[in-house]
Amino acid sequence: MESANQDINLNSPNKGLVSDSLTDVPVQGATGTTVPIGLTEEESDELKNELTKVEDEIVTLRQVLAAKEKTAYELKRKLGLTPLNELKQNFTKGWQDVQTSSAYKKTQETLSQAGQKTSAALTTVGSVITRKFGDMRNSPSFKSFEDRVGTIKSKVIGGRENGDGLQSPTEMNPTQDGAPF
Repeated sequence: MESANQDINLNSPNKGLVSDSLTDVPVQGATGTTVPIGLTEEESDELKNELTKVEDEIVTLRQVLAAKEKTAYELKRKLGLTPLNELKQNFTKGWQDVQTSSAYKKTQETLSQAGQKTSAALTTVGSVITRKFGDMRNSPSFKSFEDRVGTIKSKVIGGRENGDGLQSPTEMNPTQDGAPF
C-alpha cells in the first residue's frame, strides 16, 4: 500500500504512523553476509519470513480498520449522528455522571442547607423590619405626621364627601346601556 494514496484518518489509533514504516528499515543480515550471533542462517531466514508475514498482517489489519472506520462514518451520517450530536451526547452523559458523583451530592446538600439557613435569616430580618415599621407607625411623631397629611387632604379635596366637590368624568357622562365599552 502506497502512503501517497492512503487517506489520512485523524480518528485512527495509528494517526501519524506510516503504514509500511517497518518494511523500509534494513534488517541486519538481509544481504546474507551477517547472521545474528546465536542464530543459524536457517533460523535467521525463518525469523525474517515470520517478520514479513507479521508486517503484511499489520498492513492488512490497517486496511481493514480503515474500511471499518469509513463504514462507521457512513452509518453515522445516514443516522444523522453528526460530530455535534455526539458531542452533545457526551456532555449529557458527562453531566449525568457528575450528578451521580458523591462530591456533587455533598456539594448539593451543603448548598441546600446554606439556602435554607439564608431563607430563615431573611425571614427573620423581614419580621424585624415589619415590627419596626409597626412601632414607628404607632410613634407620636408618625401620628402627628399622619394627622397633618389628613388635614391637607381634606383641604385639597374639600367637601367632596358631602357631595359638594368635583365630580369625576365618568360621573359627569354616565355610560349608555348596551355601549361596547
